Amino acid sequence: MFGRRKKSGSAEDTADATGETEQVDGSGDESADAAAEAGDAPRRVNLPPAPRPDGPWDISEVSKPDEGRVDLGGVFVPAVDGMELRVEVAGDAIVAATVVVRDSAVQLQAFAAPKKEGIWGEVREEIATGITQQGGIIDEVEGPLGWELRAQVPVQLPDGTGGVQLVRFIGVDGPRWFLRGVISGQGAVQPEAAGLLEQIFRDTVVVRGEGPMAPRDPIVLKLPDDAQMVAEGVQQEEQEGSRFSGGMGQLQRGPEITEVR
Repeated sequence: MFGRRKKSGSAEDTADATGETEQVDGSGDESADAAAEAGDAPRRVNLPPAPRPDGPWDISEVSKPDEGRVDLGGVFVPAVDGMELRVEVAGDAIVAATVVVRDSAVQLQAFAAPKKEGIWGEVREEIATGITQQGGIIDEVEGPLGWELRAQVPVQLPDGTGGVQLVRFIGVDGPRWFLRGVISGQGAVQPEAAGLLEQIFRDTVVVRGEGPMAPRDPIVLKLPDDAQMVAEGVQQEEQEGSRFSGGMGQLQRGPEITEVR
């Protein structure tokens, strides 16, 4: 069952929508009480990173990150049978990797983040704003990987007519990093098709590095030493505004590495 975030409404309305109620320690959070009285759900932003008992992992938490994973420098991506691994380029830097499995895909992109503060809450708001400004529809739900966005994004079809692409935006805050995933294809539509993509996201290892980085800077990736590249119209467009809100173009096909494991 997915819990749906309501933009406004009473606590009873929220319980009715999710089918669940949450017990809260009443030891004295006056701001939460005030928000409840005002009928507004508390904003889930600027919170410390939540525990990650099932991943994604920091490099310090994994003894053999390259075991069963593809080393892309900034991330180690789990390898599965028959997958295609595509990379996205911004300027001269590789900033994202997309794992394609049959008719579904998950794009992985890691960013630097503050030491004691998660950014996924703010990023979700930016993505939602960008897509709604394009005329799309956003639904914020609590899914298997925590709070995520289910988006209906306007796209132009090959015949020139308008259509809609269904996409899931998932994200997890880690120690000084943030990992975003974009699930597309059947994995964004059918839950049974998303299980493998969600597991790939969970089992990804992020390598933040010790050097100074500004929050939200992308963690740059590299190609594996034995990669065989096939260029397929590399996407190098600069995004306007937030790098998180305009990223639908990143779902286009980029250079491709075919991994056979």
